[in-house]
Amino acid sequence: MVFLQDCEELVLHNVLSKVGGRHAAQLSCLSKSLRNAALDDSIWASFCLADFGISAPLDHHGNPSPSFKAAYKTWQESFHMYPLPLVRRVKSCWDAIKSWASENFPELLSTLQRGASESEINEMEQRMEVKFPLATRIIYRFVNGQEIKDFDFFENEQLASLGLIGGYSFYDHSVNVHLLPLSEIFRKTMQLAFLFPSNKQKCVVMAASCHLNKFFFLDCSNSQLYVGTGNLASGEMMPCVPKELVQAVPNQQDALLLWLEEYGRHLHKGMYRVRKEQNIKRISLYPETSPLCTTAITNGVQVRASAVFVPENSDLQSEADKYFFSYSIRMRLISQGNILDGTCLTSCQLYSRHWIFRANGTVVSDISDKAVIGKYPLLYVDGEEFVYESCTNQLSSSGSAEGAFTFVPGSLRSPKGRPFDAEIAQFPVSLPEYIF
Repeated sequence: MVFLQDCEELVLHNVLSKVGGRHAAQLSCLSKSLRNAALDDSIWASFCLADFGISAPLDHHGNPSPSFKAAYKTWQESFHMYPLPLVRRVKSCWDAIKSWASENFPELLSTLQRGASESEINEMEQRMEVKFPLATRIIYRFVNGQEIKDFDFFENEQLASLGLIGGYSFYDHSVNVHLLPLSEIFRKTMQLAFLFPSNKQKCVVMAASCHLNKFFFLDCSNSQLYVGTGNLASGEMMPCVPKELVQAVPNQQDALLLWLEEYGRHLHKGMYRVRKEQNIKRISLYPETSPLCTTAITNGVQVRASAVFVPENSDLQSEADKYFFSYSIRMRLISQGNILDGTCLTSCQLYSRHWIFRANGTVVSDISDKAVIGKYPLLYVDGEEFVYESCTNQLSSSGSAEGAFTFVPGSLRSPKGRPFDAEIAQFPVSLPEYIF
């Protein structure tokens, strides 16, 4: 009798484990035996992992639940109106971004707001007379953007640097993009409503830079994400995600989710890194990995170079220079190969530069001049990297740059040998597939 009872419990356990969490909850109401079998928390642990990707009994805000069964119930009640694969996909996207931030930029985590409720999202949709794509709704159920205080006037540069999407700076142009909370989405969209007077496009502002010169718009009618150009006042925008990807799986993804997923992959691959400048940390969008970032070493002088597309300064209506780019050059003197004419270099100073820019393989600019941004950096062995950013624009969306820096061993005041050229390996200056 005991053996038969054990067999029955095993059979019921196997049945429940195979039907999934939603059906298991329904079956547990049919009999006492099924209800007892459903008390086994290991079954619900497997359901939590399979349906929601959680390996600990937590709700979607990260709060602990008394059991996996209770956790599953909470998740089910919170997301029953959405396809479970899409919920898990959004959760994985946020997990990837948060895990990277936890290891590399923990200050960023404190700016991510608790997820919005269904009623809060519904209320916002009614106020704005739009319907968010499913994926966007789930994104905001997990994280309601970033906490922003006085967004229009970022007097605290430390706060301004905490943009989730990061940015770049060159000369007096500084960008750092924050993912907006629902309240700021409404406010910024209303402020920029003049861009869409026909109301044919259901565009809402999803992200913006700290100094309000870079905006990202989600078109709720076609699920595409756009970024404003230098002609934003005329309504000019560019798609941020390849159109074919947005349309590949209707109702199961949108451009905002694809954009955040790709961004998370870039972070984990080391494409974008946290840079510290004058004691201020921020995510830099200048690429750090090959092939978008190139590295050359000449007589111990290491030069790393990469470029980023700057949409807010681009003019797609221009007949000459449509596409605007900023490039970042990082140079230092390393101990590896720092030999010139048989002598070990302990220092060297930059004297001049030679740049060659190409568009579609054709040379469009050949420049030689002294210094870089008016400076003559002096490099020491294994010393700090000298970094400078500049900019260029071109008619073509596809181009490249290369060249050389002329260095004097020792220093300009006290040369220790003949000048030499340090290579700048060719790096792409091209429109990216995804625009961040």
